[in-house]
Amino acid sequence: MSAVTYELLEDIGIITVNNPPVNALSHAVRDGLQKAVQTAQTDDSKAILILCEGKTFIAGADISEFGQPPKAPLLPDVMTTIEQSQKPVVAALHGTALGGGFEIALSCHYRCAVPSAKVGLPEIKLGLLPGAGGTQRAPRLAGVKNALDLMISGNPIGANTAKDYGLIDHVLDAADLKQSALSYVKEQLANGKGPRMTSALSVETNDLEDTFFDDYKKSIAKKTKNQIAHNHIVDCIEASIKLPFEDGMKKERACFLECRTSSQSKALRHIFFAERQARKVEAIPKETPIRDIQRVGVIGGGLMGCGIAMNFANAGIPVTLLEINQDALDKGLKGLEKIYQGAVKKGKSTQEAADKCLSLITGTTHYDDFSDVDLVIEAVFESMDVKKQVFGKLDEVCKDGAILASNTSYLDINEIAQATKRPQDVIGLHFFSPAHIMKLLEIVQADKTADDVVATSMKMAAQIKKNPVLAKVCYGFIGNRMLRQYLREVQICLLEGALPQQIDKAMMDWGMAMGPLMVADMAGLDISYKARQELTLEQKGDPRSYRIADVLVEAGRLGQKTNAGYYAYDPETRQRTEDPAVVEIIERVAADLNVKRAPLSDDEIRTRLLLTLINEGYKILEEGIAQRASDIDVVYCFGYGFPSYRGGPMFQAEEMGLDKVLDQINAYKETLGAQYWTASSLLEDLAAKAKEQGAT
Repeated sequence: MSAVTYELLEDIGIITVNNPPVNALSHAVRDGLQKAVQTAQTDDSKAILILCEGKTFIAGADISEFGQPPKAPLLPDVMTTIEQSQKPVVAALHGTALGGGFEIALSCHYRCAVPSAKVGLPEIKLGLLPGAGGTQRAPRLAGVKNALDLMISGNPIGANTAKDYGLIDHVLDAADLKQSALSYVKEQLANGKGPRMTSALSVETNDLEDTFFDDYKKSIAKKTKNQIAHNHIVDCIEASIKLPFEDGMKKERACFLECRTSSQSKALRHIFFAERQARKVEAIPKETPIRDIQRVGVIGGGLMGCGIAMNFANAGIPVTLLEINQDALDKGLKGLEKIYQGAVKKGKSTQEAADKCLSLITGTTHYDDFSDVDLVIEAVFESMDVKKQVFGKLDEVCKDGAILASNTSYLDINEIAQATKRPQDVIGLHFFSPAHIMKLLEIVQADKTADDVVATSMKMAAQIKKNPVLAKVCYGFIGNRMLRQYLREVQICLLEGALPQQIDKAMMDWGMAMGPLMVADMAGLDISYKARQELTLEQKGDPRSYRIADVLVEAGRLGQKTNAGYYAYDPETRQRTEDPAVVEIIERVAADLNVKRAPLSDDEIRTRLLLTLINEGYKILEEGIAQRASDIDVVYCFGYGFPSYRGGPMFQAEEMGLDKVLDQINAYKETLGAQYWTASSLLEDLAAKAKEQGAT
């Protein structure tokens, strides 16, 4: 089957792309498009129509060709062939026309689309910019501001919005794409419409202030900190105004190549593939049956439980929310209504959609109402005794085949499963707060969890638009086990001479979404404090790793909720300020633990915290807790604010060089002690292999 076909229907040349599943711009598609347009120049056609089979127009580049040497014809060459056609070329869009696919459409003389179509230039999400004329053609059609917003966000827009922008000329009747598009082409011919080269249009600049581009860069600086592609996009669109089209294309190409070879784009592409790989469970056969999830139960009407419930309601799955009494239930349901109404006010949801979601959530105070659920998730207090009581009750009331899940952040799923007579149905589903927003879902497979329960959970994650990562049982699983060591080193750095604001600024300047102590204050210091109370002194470990946090909690400083934690907070505005009282506590605890304080540099702080994550990550791999290193990167980028353009801690280790990582850990072993700075055996092995390969 040819990826591109050409037929002459009356006096219209029809080019059809058929490259399942998403009509990606493979070499066969590029070559086929170019040859078809060239063929149409010599036949009796009066116009050319480009459309696609299947569910979508060209949805972008062929990711299987990423990293391979380019093969002619290159995409810009195909577009030049299209744009220079002596006969008008019309693109008919349906599904999603993204990236290079939309750039193909922009090179056509006219664009029509069905109402449900979406268009976009999402290259920024891979640390790239449109590299086949998108930065030069889009502003000529949509104007500078609209084109910038489209590329900087990377998010698609609907057909009607695209028409308002000028990116689409006509919205079709969606009943029959081909027939509707043919009618539009014939109408264009009847009206005498010939070729209209986008590259020949001028960019509208009447509404632009002299400082527009500098102001735009400043407006995105905070959100795009350290990233190069965003400013390159601004520069390229500025070039579309100041330079002839051909020179603007050269500018775009140079910026594109700089982005493509950057470590940032490499990291973002790594995460792009890692996210998809994480959905695959290597040890479970593909033909494993999936349990049907038609109704879900959630235990706990607090912030976490309500957030979990929202995920399912938003996916159209009915949810029963259980609380211990009617007052707590009413509070939870009112909280849900407030969140949905907030989304409506912000324009993120319609009232109709919010009402529909709320109608799918019903409340109860009786476990018996879980008798018909297919999945139940508990989000109760982080206490093993409490969770065992809950699971014992679920074992009594839930039907055979129901999946019983715990949202625990740390506790042993194997032990929880022992409270039931069906350990094969028990699994960990660790959501991250706020659960209706955060994308990560750690799926924790206990020793006796059935394969079909794991497979069902992975599929369910996709239904509720989460990024799932499989983990095995250990204290804290993947993310929180690593976080525990990260926060340990934060605490030790505080004792040794750093202050909260220095640590937070050092990590945020590097790209972390928030500093670790800001996060602790936001989450509530009492949460980890209570979790520590479940541990023995031996399990708690070195007092240096938690004593400051304990003293803060015991002084009533629980974080933002009490307007005091590692920082002081204004009760009205939540404005964060440094607090001398915290410095006094740190200095007092350091003296009590005989720790001598001295200044630490930002680089020292960053290196210690990053290597702590890396070393623990390799220990997790070594123990088989995670399936693969890239899964760990997915956990940290989607659940812990690790900058995606840094690729995750395991990607960073590879970028730094495993031998250098190992050398630094061993150096810290000498200066800071072996207690925390003993390298993972797996890291040692991999570093040795990498060194051997480098030597050969």
